[in-house]
Amino acid sequence: MPAEPATRPGPVDLLHPAARTAPVTTATSATVPRAGRSGAARAGLFLAAATLLAVSVAWAVRIGTADVAWTDLAAVFGSRLGLAVEPPPPLVDSLIWDLRLPRVLMAALVGAALAVCGTVLQAVTRNALADPYLLGVSSGASTGAVAVVVLGVGAGVLGVTGGALIGALLSFGLLLLLLRRTGLDSVRIVLTGVVVGQLFTALTSLILMASADADTTRAVTHWLLGSMAPARWDAVAVCAIVTPLGLVAAWLCSTALDGLAFGADTAASLGIGVRRTRMLLLVVTAVLTSVAVATVGAIGFVGLIVPHGVRFLTGPLHRVLLPYAALAGAVFLVATDALARVAFAPRELPVGVITALLGAPLFLLVLRKRGEL
Repeated sequence: MPAEPATRPGPVDLLHPAARTAPVTTATSATVPRAGRSGAARAGLFLAAATLLAVSVAWAVRIGTADVAWTDLAAVFGSRLGLAVEPPPPLVDSLIWDLRLPRVLMAALVGAALAVCGTVLQAVTRNALADPYLLGVSSGASTGAVAVVVLGVGAGVLGVTGGALIGALLSFGLLLLLLRRTGLDSVRIVLTGVVVGQLFTALTSLILMASADADTTRAVTHWLLGSMAPARWDAVAVCAIVTPLGLVAAWLCSTALDGLAFGADTAASLGIGVRRTRMLLLVVTAVLTSVAVATVGAIGFVGLIVPHGVRFLTGPLHRVLLPYAALAGAVFLVATDALARVAFAPRELPVGVITALLGAPLFLLVLRKRGEL
């Protein structure tokens, strides 16, 4: 019999353990999982990415309207750790520890959360344009925040962050209620999320137009574009708990995400409980997005472009893709927030403006590399 020509593995083959180590001999091998990389190489690449994140955090803490010397940075950390170092001046200590460090750490955590959410939703919905705000959560958070700021609803108890979190959870609850009878297939998730998002966007606009003055509208608009300025240690602590838990939950579903990326029928043929898995992943992404948006506002493009860029480098297997997407998202948002602080100093841009300006051309470049443009 003539030898069969080498063909690209089908969806089931890509998920089989043997396919993760078998060499790919087709001309389209760049589009299939690059699982031939050795464990040592993967560990080295992950260590390099983690080192880049640490360097980015240290660099971002240093720069600003008033730059900080490396010696001052070392003195602040040394004094906090109880080392025998000369303590820095109180003003420098407060600048680094109370203002810049929580802001930079928040940027890293939010960037990781948004990138993971985008990666998960692109697989669950099989939609390359899916991002963390697909479920309407950001619109609900905006409505909750505006209700607190403009209408004073629960202002003495909730605050802007609490109002935004409640609004985000309400919008997600409405999404699940609308999907209760129709099911959780990818098309219905996308369409229902768009409807819920538009509803809460309209409510936000109605509240602003009916009740807000010019100064309040300007402040709300600045928050809606995303800013790390409100970040404090209590908010960082919440994100530091929620983000790793969400990443672990998504990573544990990595095989299911591989199957869902090829469709519900393929996932079901592999023994994956499609409805249960989709519900779990939707809840995980909604919680991560709600906490991020409630804390710093809606920051676009991070969850859209980072998964595509990382997928192009590492391949589509989610057990590899998710950790690298989290690291890349953290580095990207730390860098863009630092740029937002210094680009027009002493005035500060909302970080969402920077991510949009950088994200749009980067997304077009990714699409061109993928042959979709």
